[in-house]
Amino acid sequence: MRPRKVPLRKCVACQEMKPKRELIRVVRTPDEEVLIDLTGKKAGRGAYLCGQVSCFKLAKKSKALDRALKQAVNASIYDQLEQDFIAVEDEFLAGKERENDGNE
Repeated sequence: MRPRKVPLRKCVACQEMKPKRELIRVVRTPDEEVLIDLTGKKAGRGAYLCGQVSCFKLAKKSKALDRALKQAVNASIYDQLEQDFIAVEDEFLAGKERENDGNE
């Protein structure tokens, strides 16, 4: 049996290619709302970020999310995303550790 192909995505901040499961998806929904999508299945245009606050800050500084989502993301949304990102980071890292424990 052939090994499964692992889908890769690029972090919009650091431009590093990583497996899709190691990245956090930020999505612009069809009704123009920008939010974090941990499931990776919400409808809309997505952009991927490494699970690090430093990458989020770089994306904010360089306006990488604006380009990737093809919509101007205003400062209040960035502030809200930053709060969500910090809250989600621990959950994301815990999920990644559980996945690694299951693979060993």
